[in-house]
This record gives sequence, structure tokens and C-alpha cells, in this order.
Amino acid sequence: MLALQIARRYLIAKKSHQAINIISMVSLIGVMVGTMGLIIVLSVFNGFGNLVLELYNSFDPDIKVTPVYGKTFDPDSAGIGRIEKLKSVASVNLSLEEHALLRYRDRQYIATIKGVSDGYLESVGIEDKILDGQPVLQQGDTNFAIVGGQIAYSLALHLDDPLHAIGVYIPKHDGNYQSSLDPSEAFTGRNIYASSVFGIQQDFDSKYVLVPLRWAREIIGREKNVTSLDIKVKEGVTMEQAAAEIKAVTGNQFEVKDRFQQHEFLYKIIGSEKLAVFMILGFILLIATFNIVGTLTMLIIEKKRDIGILLSMGADITLVKRIFLIEGLLISLSGAVAGLVLGGLICYLQMHFGIIKLENAESFLIDSYPVQMEVMDFVYVFITVFAIGAAASWYTATAIVKKQVSETMSL
Repeated sequence: MLALQIARRYLIAKKSHQAINIISMVSLIGVMVGTMGLIIVLSVFNGFGNLVLELYNSFDPDIKVTPVYGKTFDPDSAGIGRIEKLKSVASVNLSLEEHALLRYRDRQYIATIKGVSDGYLESVGIEDKILDGQPVLQQGDTNFAIVGGQIAYSLALHLDDPLHAIGVYIPKHDGNYQSSLDPSEAFTGRNIYASSVFGIQQDFDSKYVLVPLRWAREIIGREKNVTSLDIKVKEGVTMEQAAAEIKAVTGNQFEVKDRFQQHEFLYKIIGSEKLAVFMILGFILLIATFNIVGTLTMLIIEKKRDIGILLSMGADITLVKRIFLIEGLLISLSGAVAGLVLGGLICYLQMHFGIIKLENAESFLIDSYPVQMEVMDFVYVFITVFAIGAAASWYTATAIVKKQVSETMSL
């Protein structure tokens, strides 16, 4: 293609004015740096977003079934037996939650007691988030609690303290205590020792204490009812598919939520923030791409003699426009490809070697900036750069070439 050959020669050939070479290189570097920065920032954003979601997923089940009305329900009313037989379901665990006052030595804390059945710890990833101790809920007839990190800190909890247990006090559900003048009669109290402390995310660390389900039922006073069914989906089955099958069993009296729906607002916020970051950095990239307009304008002026020769040899104005349009696209694509490669390389090095560290890393779960590259980010960035470069090149090639051809024809 003649236009491509001429445009490629204009790109790599030395210009008569050194300033044009410098401006062309600045344009290419500007596109490259903008593209590289966009890829790096989006990948870091993906890393933080995935880290947050991973932390939430360490505590939440794949699918959660709760009643539409009320706080607790009979598992049989939700068809737990039929749910357990579904091919998409790996396991079903029962959970019973209630607010409680915790007392340890001379300290107090209001938390949520979460009674869980035996398979709960294996169905979620909390065993990997233990900060101290061993994640044990039952050992023979002895019950233990797994305490959130913030709660343990507030209580100054010591796991190796055999003399002091955690006092758990839960309001009674019946009204018998109303006739008593002793406020303590309004609560049911039990003691339990902590086996371990978990650290996941502040929302969980400052709220939950995990206890055995049977112990929770005794202190809360619920012989059979639960607050939720926590369901683990089998490998190879999508949560959407499993949720649809479970919903068909439970009916309209229960809400069936997958991981996305359990924290729908969080997922939407992360998606919106990523879009906002992309738009802001895309605007910066747009400004950087405007250098192409200046580069092409100066190149067209410099090649005014060549344009005249082409026209005298029978070339039409469309060919001339195509030459400089391709020239602008070559600059954009060269910068885009170089930026994508460099950005991907930097992200790869950060992923495997953690070159850039976080300040005060000892206070976080990670010590370096998390990075997660996604193919679609590269695709979207490439399309964005190409579109901006094409628009700038088309405008310059159309407006400036037409003006130069008119001046050439008038001579």
C-alpha cells in the first residue's frame, strides 16, 4: 500500500528540521507513558479490589439463604434436605447469630455471636486468616470461641489464660425478666474460652465471635431455628446456576444471595471507582495524544513540496490525507504497544518481586502494592488509545492537508 509505505518512511526518516524529530519522539513517548500509566494504575486497582473481595470471601459462604421476613427460621421450612441433595451443592452449614455483651476480666465489648455447624470452617477460608492460636470450635465436650482480631485487642484477650474465660451475655427472648428488679435477670450468661484469633477485615474483626452452633443455641434459646443457611458450591458449578436451583427449592419466602449479592454495594463501588479512574486517566491520555496534532501539522508543512510532487504525478487529495492519517496512527499505535509492553512488564515484576513496598507494611496483610493484570484492561486501553489517536490524526489530516493542498494548487 503506497500510503502506508510513504507514512512509514516519514515516521522513521530524518526530517530536515530537527525540531520535528524531537516533537515526533515526544508525541510517541507521551502516548507510551500515558498508556503505561493507565495499565499500571488499573492493575494496581484490580489488585486492591481483588484483595478486598478475597478478604470478604474468606468469611462469607458461596451462597447464603435468609428469610424474607423475620430473623430466624426452621431449616426444614427452607427445604434443607432437598438443598443438600442438589448436584450443585457441596455442603450446607447452619448459622445462628445474636448480639451479645462480652466480658473479659475488667473489659467489656458488644459483639455478634455467630454459632456455626461443624463444616463451616472448612467451607470458607477463615482457617488461613488465623493470627494466633488454633482454629478449634469443639474438642470433645469442650466448646471454644474464635474471636475477631479487633475484639481480642479491645478485650486485651490472652489465649493462654486458663483462669479467665470470656463471659457472654445475651438478652432473653421471653418476657419473664420484666417483673424482676435485677437487671442481670434480663440476660443469659455463659463462659467460653477462646482457641484462636482471626484477622480478615475490620467489618468482621470488630464484629464477630465464632462459637459452636449447639453452644449458641443453648445461650440464645433457639432449639432448632437458625438465621441463615451457608452453602458451599461444588467445583465447576457457577454460583448463579447453584443459586437458581436453590431458589427453586426455597421459594419466595427466602432470599438466596451469592457472593456478589451479599455485598452488592461493595462490588458496585469497586466497579464505579475503577470506571472513574479509567475515565480520569483516559482524559490525561487524551491531552497527551494532542501532541500528535502538532506533530502532524509541522510534518505536513515540512512536506509541502512532497505534497505538490504527488499531486503533479496524478495523486488525489484522498491519498495525501491517507498518508498523514496513517502517519498519526503509526505514532499512536507505536506508543500504545510500547506502553502496553512496558506497563505489563512493570506489573509482572511487581507481582512476582514486590518491588514497590507499602508504607507501614507491618500494619497490613500485605507488604507491597498488590497487582492483578486483566486481559480486558489491555484491550480497553488499546481501543481507547487507538480511538483517540485516530480522531486526532483524522482531524489533522483532513483540515491541515486540505489547507496545504489549496495553497499548493493556488501557486
